[in-house]
Amino acid sequence: MGICISTASSQIRHETEGSVICRNELIYEQNGSICGIQKLDYICSKQGAKGINQDAAFFYQNYGAENTALLGVFDGHGKNGHVVSNMVKNRLPLLLIGQINERNREEQFVTAFKVMDKEIKLHENLDCWCSGSTAVIAVKEGEDLVIGNLGDSRAVLGRMGEGGIEAVQLTTDLKPGLPDEGERIRRNNGRVLALKEEPHIQRVWLPNEDAPGLAMSRAFGDFALKNHGIIALPDVSHRRLTSDDRFIVLATDGIWDVLSNDQVVSIVWEAENEEAAAKAAVEAAAEAWKRYPSSKLDDCTVVWLFLQNQAEREN
Repeated sequence: MGICISTASSQIRHETEGSVICRNELIYEQNGSICGIQKLDYICSKQGAKGINQDAAFFYQNYGAENTALLGVFDGHGKNGHVVSNMVKNRLPLLLIGQINERNREEQFVTAFKVMDKEIKLHENLDCWCSGSTAVIAVKEGEDLVIGNLGDSRAVLGRMGEGGIEAVQLTTDLKPGLPDEGERIRRNNGRVLALKEEPHIQRVWLPNEDAPGLAMSRAFGDFALKNHGIIALPDVSHRRLTSDDRFIVLATDGIWDVLSNDQVVSIVWEAENEEAAAKAAVEAAAEAWKRYPSSKLDDCTVVWLFLQNQAEREN
């Protein structure tokens, strides 16, 4: 079951079959002024087999300034994860818009993420004690690329090398198994343990309770663990783009759990056209999940940005 964001609403609309991409554009407005064009044809998402699709994504061109792109993916988890991911998708661009052109981008990303987490906590009638969302946000401003990462969704760059297109991972999957992440959690009396039936997955538990078992070390929400080392502080990085850089792919872990960086980059590069690239990656991941019959298909979402126009790509 695919999803599609319609021009009539910013909410996710569920389709009956397959994965769906939209080719509509929305003018995003704030206080009556145009902030940017929301491009929907570079986003594709497919619902998994675990229930409602908890992924969300956005893509804005000329967001706040010309020659600026803002894109992001969000992977919700827990009972209300889909609410959190969509709340972040709708609110975080507004928190960033007045900041992306400023000098200290890292500080502004940190501030925006902090405010976002506080707004989730203060939201009435929303239980996020054990629900939350990852986030990967990329801002391209001219030749500058800034990425803020929270959790285990991922950003990858497709770069042209001597042997053809190659993948460069731009973010670190922030999981409790990482030494620094695990140390912070344990220092705050959280526990990091893997279940016997899945020894390869480290999870975060309360000090004296076998719950909730969070498989990431940073996230929006998850307030049961916020006093035990889970933080909403993004890992922010900066990169100067070059003429060898071809495109950026942001995706949730439903993609990366079954496809390598190189596989995703090759799939996107070999797609028939730009509009088909995200759909091709999602469908390839859905097919790859069939190799693991004991695991349920996870939600799969991709958003991407080509850094050259179509003519430059063909050359």
